[in-house]
Amino acid sequence: MIGLLIQDNQYEQDIRELLMSFYPGETYAHEVKDGLDFYVETRLGDGAVSVLIWENAAAPEGWRLSDSCTRPSDLSDHSATKNVIKKMFYLMLAARTGKEMPWGSLIGIRPTKIALTRLEEGWKEEDIRSFMKETYLASDEKIDLSIEIAAREKKLLEPLDYERGYSLYVGIPFCPTTCLYCSFTSYPIGKWKGRTGLYLEALFKELEYTARKMEGRPLDTVYFGGGTPTSLPAEDLEALLSRLEQLFDLSRVLEFTVEAGRPDSITLDKLKVLRDHGITRISINPQTMNQKTLDLIGRHHTVEMVKERFYMARELGFDNINMDLIMGLPEENMDDVRRTLEEVRALGPDSLTVHSLAIKRAARLNIFKEEYGGLKIQNTPEMIELSAACAREMGMEPYYLYRQKNMAGNFENVGYSLPGKACIYNILIMEEMQTIAACGAGTTTKVVFPSENRRERCENVKEVEQYITRIDEMIQRKERVL
Repeated sequence: MIGLLIQDNQYEQDIRELLMSFYPGETYAHEVKDGLDFYVETRLGDGAVSVLIWENAAAPEGWRLSDSCTRPSDLSDHSATKNVIKKMFYLMLAARTGKEMPWGSLIGIRPTKIALTRLEEGWKEEDIRSFMKETYLASDEKIDLSIEIAAREKKLLEPLDYERGYSLYVGIPFCPTTCLYCSFTSYPIGKWKGRTGLYLEALFKELEYTARKMEGRPLDTVYFGGGTPTSLPAEDLEALLSRLEQLFDLSRVLEFTVEAGRPDSITLDKLKVLRDHGITRISINPQTMNQKTLDLIGRHHTVEMVKERFYMARELGFDNINMDLIMGLPEENMDDVRRTLEEVRALGPDSLTVHSLAIKRAARLNIFKEEYGGLKIQNTPEMIELSAACAREMGMEPYYLYRQKNMAGNFENVGYSLPGKACIYNILIMEEMQTIAACGAGTTTKVVFPSENRRERCENVKEVEQYITRIDEMIQRKERVL
């Protein structure tokens, strides 16, 4: 167990997440007490910051100072002080463990935002590279990836009106089953059989309010996520898309994505509904092409079903199909990853999103540790490099990137696409450059005020029954920020 003794709690999250990178799965305490292996102390004062590591020495010696570092810092500049603390602490942990992290001291989920913001301010790429190396100690490979993606994002976002334009997210919180690693807002569709109309009724009310509120502003992208939107029956999808067309001006929409993520939720009738309503992009997500892993993680579909649904979509004319893969799934090794990539290459999707497994608190894999604690989870640089090489060999380029807490291997999620097939919404949600109005259970509206460099969030309740009964309250929450 590791202890934290932090003079200023505003730095606690950064310190704890760096610790988690080097010591995944360990327990952290806020009091120095028996049972700790070591504790971390920060001190601020007299224009300097200090980080100290104390070892739990054998009695009677008690605690002894194992390592310490002090650096000058302008304590009135919170951001600069935080970076100094993180850099010192990272170097101490790297020396202590003999490990280095690919992203250095960076723990944020949007590392490309550092590069994109500076590109838009007119920085040269070599200056951004020097800044990221000096400030965060990130590897050359990750810095280069960040700058490459940021430059591509900048080009893709140039036509958008940040001030007036917006995007629309519609959340469908249902799935065929819940995957072992999943922490998203989703509920088994079987329990809502015959009752999904209640959810749509509430959703329509929120969509009607949002359409009135955003009237006159250009709508750039629409994204149906979840959950799995195609868990809904075909008639529900028809009703939802028809209502959306009545409420919103879709004439300027650059892309319309519907996640058909679970192959076992896809039928010919549902794909025809999507096609008839002009959906431009869908996602068919195997996560892995190894049947043994699919069975283990609770995805009730086969590898063959992935292929069948993919070809079904192609035959109907869908020319922008994304596939999601996860590196670091339980019990998978390099041979499993290699097999998955070979199968995906043979299908030839238009974009590929490669995730590193992140185990959140709400995932069954974390909740039922006793049951799943023996599963081997590994994500290696070789796996990440192999997936990146495969995407580039397919003619794809990386166009967006984000990170999550508790990621296996401390890596990242990267979206690759063929030229002209990038998902603009994915960039917008990560870089927070434009307002995204979100409707549905478990969704979050993000309002951007570009001229003020300010962002505000508004969350809907996650539980479906609560969303339905409290829909007026959800609308009032939106009224405060929109």
